[in-house]
Amino acid sequence: MQNPKTLIRTATTALSYRAVCDGIATQRDSLEAAANERNGRRLHIAVIGSGGAAMAAVLKAVEQGAKVTLIEGGALGGTCVNVGCVPSKIMIRAAHIAHLRRESPFDDGIAMTAPEINRSKLLAQQQARVDELRHSKYESILDGNSAISVLHGEAIFKDDQSLVVRLNDGGECVVAFDRCLVATGARPAVPPIAGLEDTPYWTSTEALVSDTLPERLAVIGSSVVAVELAQAFARLGSQVTILARSTLLTREDPAIGRAIATVFRAEGIEVLEHTQASHVAHAEREFVLTTEHSEVRADKLLVATGRTPNTRGLNLEAAGVHINRQGEIVIDQGMRTSSPSIYAAGDCTDQPQFVYVAAAAGTRAAINMTGGNAALDLTAMPAVVFTDPQIATVGVSEAQAHRDGIETDSRLLTLDNVPRALANFDTRGFIKLVVEARSGRLIGVQAVAPEAGELIQTAVLAIRARMAVQELADQLFPYLTMVEGLKLAAQTFFKDVKQLSCCAG
Repeated sequence: MQNPKTLIRTATTALSYRAVCDGIATQRDSLEAAANERNGRRLHIAVIGSGGAAMAAVLKAVEQGAKVTLIEGGALGGTCVNVGCVPSKIMIRAAHIAHLRRESPFDDGIAMTAPEINRSKLLAQQQARVDELRHSKYESILDGNSAISVLHGEAIFKDDQSLVVRLNDGGECVVAFDRCLVATGARPAVPPIAGLEDTPYWTSTEALVSDTLPERLAVIGSSVVAVELAQAFARLGSQVTILARSTLLTREDPAIGRAIATVFRAEGIEVLEHTQASHVAHAEREFVLTTEHSEVRADKLLVATGRTPNTRGLNLEAAGVHINRQGEIVIDQGMRTSSPSIYAAGDCTDQPQFVYVAAAAGTRAAINMTGGNAALDLTAMPAVVFTDPQIATVGVSEAQAHRDGIETDSRLLTLDNVPRALANFDTRGFIKLVVEARSGRLIGVQAVAPEAGELIQTAVLAIRARMAVQELADQLFPYLTMVEGLKLAAQTFFKDVKQLSCCAG
């Protein structure tokens, strides 16, 4: 078998750029690179990371005629496919099925059955789908494109035109680039709670690959990952206690947190709001969390208090790339950093941490790195939390609008006014519309409803089109769909929808 270093040299030479293994780039390399540039060689882009932002950038850059070196120290595919969106949504779906077997609004006519949960088999099915998607959407695509070279290792900036790559199988390479995209993602954040670091706590990564279900699970956190996994474990059979420093989903409209807390308590989840753990201990396979109110005991502890960017260790200072106090790379709407040759996208930046935002940013970064001028507009960005009922938002809340000096009008429609919810015998939740008072234009929607993630895209399009709430109320919506709730909510600005016939236009 050929030496790995020889293979790397051969591959990189074929791509018309120089990688120097176990050494540093010389002045001659720089002069040759400049000559190649003048001779019209293909632009060389280095991409650090292989998740949503990185892959979108790689494919667009190649489409634009560039050669790309992708550098990844771990599993290809990044957080979403491996330890984030995909496995979590599979687990949440399994938990939903278990819940429906155990109880439903039709239990008087459909006998309930206590499901037998085999977590190890569920995990095997989950992991098989993760492996399948990683191979089909990442590994096979990278292997099948001659314009893309993959280096498995840790990238560190040498300066603003080159990287040192510490290869996983030993040795180093220096990769010179014309442009570089940093798309290193983020990792679970761990709060500074006394004693926590000395315990075998879980983050979402460990929780999603556990082949057993704890009898008692404590969850520290109150945002997306915390509430999604808390409900999933509870529905699979764990006794769950969630500790929220303030309220659930405190960054959202307060009605959202109240609605989800009510749902959780009805399902037997203990929700401790305005509660912080000041100390964590672990002994004899039991966690003991000390709070200002009492002690919480559990068999497992999930810490889900947000994510922190993977920027430490990149030596960004050497490249002139600025980060903020949270360690996030500061970028503009074109994904440009403070260094002219370096761009960034995804969860390592100061943009919202959603994989579809990361992918859109990666595509636009590639366009700009190859001479274009693309911007990412986040004014109508949808967000979904996959609890049951789901939470979906777009635009601004009332509080956000008021902070921006916008006078608003709003209506909140409970789901007992939506025919689809009535037919489902499930009226948990609401749809709230926020309107700019002066113009009557729709500027925000917050929904807590089954399949809220499906209805929110209609709201996105309405806001993007700068629709007035009257225009939304006048649209045709199919009867007995949850999205019809948007029309009904819009009609509440002008009439009492309780006085309408069931499918009134």
